[in-house]
Amino acid sequence: MKCKTAFRTGCVALAAISVLAAQERMPAIPENKMTDAQKKVVKEITAGPRGVLNGPFVPLLRSPEFEDRLQKVGEYLRYDKALGRKLTEFIILITARQWTQQFEWNTHQPVALQAGVKPEIAAAITDGRHPVGMAEDEEIVYDYCTELIQNKSVSDVTYTRAVIRFGEKGVIDMTGVVGYYSLLGMILNATRVPAGESKTPRLPEFPH
Repeated sequence: MKCKTAFRTGCVALAAISVLAAQERMPAIPENKMTDAQKKVVKEITAGPRGVLNGPFVPLLRSPEFEDRLQKVGEYLRYDKALGRKLTEFIILITARQWTQQFEWNTHQPVALQAGVKPEIAAAITDGRHPVGMAEDEEIVYDYCTELIQNKSVSDVTYTRAVIRFGEKGVIDMTGVVGYYSLLGMILNATRVPAGESKTPRLPEFPH
C-alpha cells in the first residue's frame, strides 16, 4: 500500500514538474502595471518597423533600458539590410537552428523563403544538414556563421573569403546578426516564450 501511495505521489510530482517546464516564465505585462520606462519602450517598438511587441521583447520588457538599446541594434541589423534581405534572413535561420529556437524559426522561415532562400536549403538547415546548391555568397555566409557558432572562432580561409566578398563592415555586420539572434535565442529559451502556431516544421533538438 505504501509503495502504491509513493508511486502515485511520484507521478503527481512529475506531472507538476512537466507543467511547470512548459509554462511561460515572463508573460506579457498588463499595460496598467507597466512603468513609464516600459510604456515608452513599448510605444517605440510598436511605432517602428516591427509594429508589435512579441517574442523576446515580452520578457525583455523587465529591463526596459536594456530592451531599448537592444531593439535599436536589431532594427539596424534586420531592417537596414546591411547584408541584403536574403542573406540576413539566411543568417537568422542558421542561428535559430543552432539554438533550436522555434519562435524565431516560425517568424523568419517564411520571410527567408520570400526573400529568396530556396526551400531545400531551409529544409537542410531544419535537419541540421549542410545545404547543397547554395550560391557562392550563401556558402561563404554559411561557412562563416556555422564555424563561428560551433567552433567559437573562424578559420583564416573562411575569414578571408568573407572579407573579400563582403568587406570588413559586412563581416562585422554578419557577426552582429549571429550575436544578436543568439542573444534573442537565449532569452527566448530561458524564459520559455511560446513558439505560437505556425505551418513551419517543428524543429527537433539540434544534432551535435
